[in-house]
Amino acid sequence: MKKKGLSTQAVHAGEPERQYMDSITTPIVMTSSYTFTHMNDVMDYITKKVDRFEYGRYGNPTTAAVIKKLAALEEAEDAEVFDCGMTAVSCTLLGLLRSGDHLVITDDAYKKTTMFCEKVLPRFGINASVVKMGDYDQMEHEVAKYGAKLVLSETPTNPYLNIADMDILSGMKERHGFVLAVDATFASPVNQRTLAQGADVVIHSATKYLGGHNDILGGAVLGGRELVEKIRDYRNTTGGVMDAMTSFLLLRGLKTLGIRMERLNQNGLAVARHLDDHPAVRKVYYPGLPSHHDHEKARKFMTGFGGVVTFELDADLQGTMDFLSNLKLFKIAPSFGGVEALVTHPMTVSYYDHSPEERARLGIHDELIRMSVGIEDVEDLIDDIEQALGEKAK
Repeated sequence: MKKKGLSTQAVHAGEPERQYMDSITTPIVMTSSYTFTHMNDVMDYITKKVDRFEYGRYGNPTTAAVIKKLAALEEAEDAEVFDCGMTAVSCTLLGLLRSGDHLVITDDAYKKTTMFCEKVLPRFGINASVVKMGDYDQMEHEVAKYGAKLVLSETPTNPYLNIADMDILSGMKERHGFVLAVDATFASPVNQRTLAQGADVVIHSATKYLGGHNDILGGAVLGGRELVEKIRDYRNTTGGVMDAMTSFLLLRGLKTLGIRMERLNQNGLAVARHLDDHPAVRKVYYPGLPSHHDHEKARKFMTGFGGVVTFELDADLQGTMDFLSNLKLFKIAPSFGGVEALVTHPMTVSYYDHSPEERARLGIHDELIRMSVGIEDVEDLIDDIEQALGEKAK
């Protein structure tokens, strides 16, 4: 049979052809435990003769459907879901690494991921090297020096939307034998398939594009069955499960992933182009623009460039805050990937507790802004930007 397209998979994959009571949607199964009629049924389950559920921390029918759907979208052997994106990250690292192991992570990464690698993992005897994003000579040096067991990279990165060179990473993996984990939250399975490009494990914050409606917290890990099973075992022991209601909402969100990403890609590129030509804007960071330093890599590895646009205003801190406060359609909030337009100020929202010197080292400038376009009419998004810039100038 002909392979189904992504949007068809997003609607139908993972869900039984015949639902309970002939429902169109997968039911929400709200239970903590599952009963057995006879001890023979228990033995069949324990000896893996039957595939069924026993206890809520180890599985749920609604959650099982969303796992199968995600695996189909990423064309992964296996998948697991979590209560938030950071649980997906932490369970991946703690599930795959042991005391004495070393990992390498790139510097342009989500703040909490970096903090987890630098401050939490050493408590377990696991150390990390942080290397400059895109400096693959330095990365390979650190991998060889410490015999790194795992390399973790984001693509695109937060907030500068740098693009990982998957050819270089996969080649390095073949030479040194580490596990290559990629956080592709900013890409989504629509814009990039990192598993097909050489990653062993791909991580998503389902809170963002996958859920798509700013109403859930969730995480997902996908990849080879053996690796995902190790991550699942760690999660089953420590908790961090996705509940049935969240699984249902994620199932609902995934059904429109293809058409949402199409609109977000269009709006993101249009807003980026508008800002790139604006005299009040100093610099725009968007991989869909030829001016972005990783534009050619983005064209090679991605099919769309997403709804996040990062830029620097030609203003001081007060002027930047005035602009943010004057926006009407864009709401100030620290997230992205939903249907509503959001905007955040990394310096205050994420890095206020850092010294000015630390922020400068990380490239977090006072005038740096990260916008997440929604699915609104792009003319209205641009009008909102224009009126806010006009108010700022008054």
